[in-house]
Amino acid sequence: MEIKKITVIGFGAVGALYGNMLDSYLSSSNVEIIAKGDRKDRYKKNGITINGEIKHYNVVSPEEATQSDFVIIATKNLQIDEAIVDIKNAVGKNTIILSLLNGIESEEKLSAVYGENNVLYAFCVGLNSENENSNIKYTSIGKIVFGEKDNSISENVKSVETLFKNAGVPYEIPSDIRKAQYNKFMLNTIFNTLSAITRGGYGVFNSPELKEMSRNIALEIIEVAAKEGVVLTEEDFEKDLDLMLNLDEFGRTSMCQDMMASKKTENNYFSGTVVRLGKKHGIPTPYNNSIYLIAAGCEFRNEMYLDR
Repeated sequence: MEIKKITVIGFGAVGALYGNMLDSYLSSSNVEIIAKGDRKDRYKKNGITINGEIKHYNVVSPEEATQSDFVIIATKNLQIDEAIVDIKNAVGKNTIILSLLNGIESEEKLSAVYGENNVLYAFCVGLNSENENSNIKYTSIGKIVFGEKDNSISENVKSVETLFKNAGVPYEIPSDIRKAQYNKFMLNTIFNTLSAITRGGYGVFNSPELKEMSRNIALEIIEVAAKEGVVLTEEDFEKDLDLMLNLDEFGRTSMCQDMMASKKTENNYFSGTVVRLGKKHGIPTPYNNSIYLIAAGCEFRNEMYLDR
């Protein structure tokens, strides 16, 4: 199937970056950005600024959305249930759905509503961008990693690959998407959470203390993943660490940005998930439990002083 029309929901640091590339390729008449309320009004009036350039897009409400060939979800996990409802008008029998959410749970939620045949597994990696009041700044566009849950090269995979190739969107189709996704989950759990707690850029992971803490967190995730049928290794962690250390030392993870802006973070979907899976399999996860509790305490602190 040739993808001629696209819908994007979640137009922040991730959605706006890739959505802009696809919009430039297909033209705005073939790309709908779903937003509602004040956000929709702001997007339509002010546009989105990407690396200093103001751009305007075809912004529609969930009710105004029309059926699309391809839907990209780039919200935060906190909005996934709402997003599943909001994309309803954009999804038809053959619509391909791609979730770029962090964590390991969104695809199952989407499949439960729209069917496994419509949903590809995906995430993005190597992206270095920040979003401040619809002002997107990025130094690295990273790449989108995607595939079928069973790793088959389906027609849906081929269609998305053709689109990304033509639009210039960097991508990878791994031999094992579930392992790749769990590896990104490990990366997010470690580096998003520790950066949010320290409020530091990627450069803080040069600290010997944070490197040691990161490894201890990783070992728990590796053990939990094995019980879920996914083989992660310490070598995978070392590659993740190298990736972080090669990013802009002053660049910040999305969770760090949210913490500094006193927003609700994805803490529950990172270390919180590890803790829950550890309990499920009878595996102690003291390091993940500790960073989960500390990050939750930081959020509580933000709420206390929000109006002061």
